[in-house]
Amino acid sequence: MNSAGNDYGLWGLVVVNSVVFIGFAYSFFKPVNLRDWRSFGAYSAFIVALFAEMYGFPLTIYLLSGWLGTKFPNVNLFGHEAGHLWWLATGQHGNPHFGVLHLLSFVFLIGGFTLLSKAWHVLYHAQRRHGLAQAGPYRHVRHPQYIGFVAIMFGFLLQWPTLLTLVMFPVLVLMYVRLAIAEERDSEKAFGDRWREYAAATPRFIPHFGKGDRARPVNSH
Repeated sequence: MNSAGNDYGLWGLVVVNSVVFIGFAYSFFKPVNLRDWRSFGAYSAFIVALFAEMYGFPLTIYLLSGWLGTKFPNVNLFGHEAGHLWWLATGQHGNPHFGVLHLLSFVFLIGGFTLLSKAWHVLYHAQRRHGLAQAGPYRHVRHPQYIGFVAIMFGFLLQWPTLLTLVMFPVLVLMYVRLAIAEERDSEKAFGDRWREYAAATPRFIPHFGKGDRARPVNSH
């Protein structure tokens, strides 16, 4: 295994990137109750685990070093570009930052952060009026904030997959589904028939842009 040159051990970058991406999400999500903090904390744990391997200690590279060293004997596995495992494992050449998956990851990242921003704006004003959020992204799905978090995490997996984040991702998705269901029970208690009518017309996670969806009135409270 060629280990000449080590691009890891950059713990300052781990801290800076973690603070930036966690802080950026916080500025959109602004957790208030325990359920909010649980969902935000799960996202934060994923981000820290990601950047700890991306710049600090490449645990996945170490664990897979035997197989990677045999399959790619001329690759510096401790060079930063080797951490783009989708690119490396498929035998691609050149700069991985211009690869299809890396570029696609930005679609999910930008889309996820945009969805978080739009969802929080609607939810904030609905909560101030003690009403039901139904406008903006809530017009199409009941839990756009959780979809936003999942999109962001999936985008990072396309960029930089690690064994830990690959294991964490389905666990966190399941956690968000359970949080969404618990949130719906609370909403039904608070809003009764209004919630049931909204829930009957609006999918939980996967939108359908049909005639019924376009015809539903926009109401954020």
